Amino acid sequence: MKLIICEKPSVAMNIGKVLNVKGRKDGYLEDDNYVISWCIGHLIGMATPEVYDEKYKTWRIEDLPIIPKAYQYEVLPRVKKQYGILKKLLKRKDIDEVVNACDSGREGELIFRLVYNHTGCRKKIKRLWISSMEDKVIKEGMDNLKEGSNYENLYDSAVARQWADWLIGMNGSRLYSKLYNSNYSIGRVQTPTLAMIVKRDEEIRKFKPEKYFVVDLVGEEYSLSTKRIDDPVIAEQIKNTIPKTLTIDEIEESQKTTKPDKIYDLTKLQREANKIYGFSAKQTLDYAQSLYEKKLITYPRTDSCYLSEEMSKDSVVDLVTKLEKDIVINTDNLNGIFNSKKVSDHHGIIPTQSSIHYDMGTVPESEKKVYDLIKYKLIMACSDNLIENKTKVKALFDNMEFFASGNVVTEEGFTKYMIKDKKETILPKIHKGDEFEIKEVKISEKYTSPPKQYTEETILKAMELAGKEKIEKGIEVERVGLGTPATRASIIENLIYKKYIKRDGKKLIPTHNGIAVISVVAEELTSPEMTADWENKLAKIASGEMNREMFMNDITHLLRELIEPYRKI
Repeated sequence: MKLIICEKPSVAMNIGKVLNVKGRKDGYLEDDNYVISWCIGHLIGMATPEVYDEKYKTWRIEDLPIIPKAYQYEVLPRVKKQYGILKKLLKRKDIDEVVNACDSGREGELIFRLVYNHTGCRKKIKRLWISSMEDKVIKEGMDNLKEGSNYENLYDSAVARQWADWLIGMNGSRLYSKLYNSNYSIGRVQTPTLAMIVKRDEEIRKFKPEKYFVVDLVGEEYSLSTKRIDDPVIAEQIKNTIPKTLTIDEIEESQKTTKPDKIYDLTKLQREANKIYGFSAKQTLDYAQSLYEKKLITYPRTDSCYLSEEMSKDSVVDLVTKLEKDIVINTDNLNGIFNSKKVSDHHGIIPTQSSIHYDMGTVPESEKKVYDLIKYKLIMACSDNLIENKTKVKALFDNMEFFASGNVVTEEGFTKYMIKDKKETILPKIHKGDEFEIKEVKISEKYTSPPKQYTEETILKAMELAGKEKIEKGIEVERVGLGTPATRASIIENLIYKKYIKRDGKKLIPTHNGIAVISVVAEELTSPEMTADWENKLAKIASGEMNREMFMNDITHLLRELIEPYRKI
């Protein structure tokens, strides 16, 4: 008898349907061959410091750093019942094999192993490693289960990440809270994210706008303009001396070809949903998760925007042509979305075959908007390029250059499927030597612009790229940037919950408390470079090149260096 443990109830129901396991019990499904149960996300959490020693109930700098000799875990109160169900199932004598069907990745491995280990189970582990909830994929995955022992190193890297985050959070929060007599929350991901928002706000507050001028020559069909002029006297001289006509001295014409984007990873989906619909990152993740559980899209918590080469191109073409009947597939662009080297745990997000026949009228409007973004992103990725004719015009007067530029779209390509958010400037046909008749001369007074406050779209992009340049070449890290595609939304929400930042429309603004935190925390804890360094090492643990103990020694050394100067005080 096999016991299959999933990460969520909805996944268990999907697997149960494929395996035809219909017997519904309290917290699990069962028939003669399978028992299928589930976690509800994390069931086991790391114990708080006072579990190790009651003295830690009082926060004191002299007790730092807190570094347990052996890390302890507790069942999370809100999910004790489901843990109890899993414990009984794991101890059943008729269960001889346990299948880890949690999400295929570092965190999914951790969720399963913590439950397995906490119950004291020693039964054989098999691994279901899939990236879609479609019936065919589930069946193929169950027919080709992996050996659980193949994922020991992945589990080691997950535990190392969890322990290190606990050490930084517990010790950092206590240190700075006591030093500055305030309740500060420090985290390896949340603190650098907050630091980026605080730094941008400071740049805006310190920004001093600079005035400059542009001279515009208004013609019948188009206008010519100077570049930035800092001296108003020069701008006025040009206005007063410019003749009635100028000769076009130079015309530069070129053709620009733009390829479509690849398919969505979660972060790009969250960014565009925020930009187009104003959805928060958390809302987009929730909508995408619901679509996944309805079998309308593939696994959403992915950091890849490619499909694996093992997938059938014919099946993707079939899907795309059913989604958009009149599409002409561009073979080069279609091939460009297949790259197994850039797929880690899960491929990019695309609609499923099941979605084609689904009654979308039953789907909430917000979810349908996210589905349409995913659908049209795939269609665009497989369609033709955008081709534009670009024209730049230049005229000279008294060593001053006047310019005009414009685009003419000759082939819409993929853009026919996207939301248009800008209008192109279209120039008439112009030849070198043409006379440009000036109807009016204007001086425009302008100011340099400050940097823009972060929105969820732009902070997600910044989190995704943070520390990327520090990732070692040749290392296949599981995560790049701050957080994971699945956790970035919760990091933003957590910063808002803790009143370190606030929403102002789409903008994210740091609060006084958020600014105060960043002003006192050591630079090592505000820099994304620490996360990049961790990911380099965690990748080496997952591949067997480095052991967990070496990584943890580096973390404890960092903590002692940070805390020791304050212990002396």
